Amino acid sequence: MNWNQIFSLVGVSTLQTLQMVFFSTLFSLILGFPLGVLLCITGKNGIAPKRILNQVLGSIVNVLRSFPFLILMIVLLPLSRLIIGKAYGTVATIVPLSIAAAPFVARVIETALNEVDSGVIQASRAMGSTNWQIIYKVLVPEALPSLVDGITLTIINLIGYSAMAGAIGGGGLGDLAIRYGYQRFRTDVMIASIIVLLILVEAVQLTGTFISKQIAAKR
Repeated sequence: MNWNQIFSLVGVSTLQTLQMVFFSTLFSLILGFPLGVLLCITGKNGIAPKRILNQVLGSIVNVLRSFPFLILMIVLLPLSRLIIGKAYGTVATIVPLSIAAAPFVARVIETALNEVDSGVIQASRAMGSTNWQIIYKVLVPEALPSLVDGITLTIINLIGYSAMAGAIGGGGLGDLAIRYGYQRFRTDVMIASIIVLLILVEAVQLTGTFISKQIAAKR
């Protein structure tokens, strides 16, 4: 295998990883964002406290977060097969990636929203704002820098998850490192995969930090 072949393999695997991370981030936000908002507003100091609902949601999130990702992927193989039509490959891996990241997203969103100054919420309530208006006009805008930081952390975690997904044929850089680097004793392929993963993580972190600082500076 020459360097042109290595670059070609790494290029294809990088695109697969980006596909997995992009769509799993999108779907995990769709699942986790509303859940995080509910955890925040139904908490003890939330704008609509509901102790039982909060405890039930919190327990669900904690149970899902406690599963090691590889085990969760295996458990969700039937669900991937049901939704996608197969249990392996890049597209099928998006299902367990999204479900694994959703509870993490929920906690990130909850934490960011809980950091909003209660005085701002009380002032908004005094002006006659409804709970829904407080959520999208006060809580989310005020917590936006923290939300961006949390989403950045989620994407970085998903890059790591996508690499582990290669262990069961998920495709991407992790799959390349295992099949070509480890199993075929190609250290150069493994190193190339690791370098690209590190570059992706660093690029995501720098971009997220920049966006967060820009939002905070415009306040």
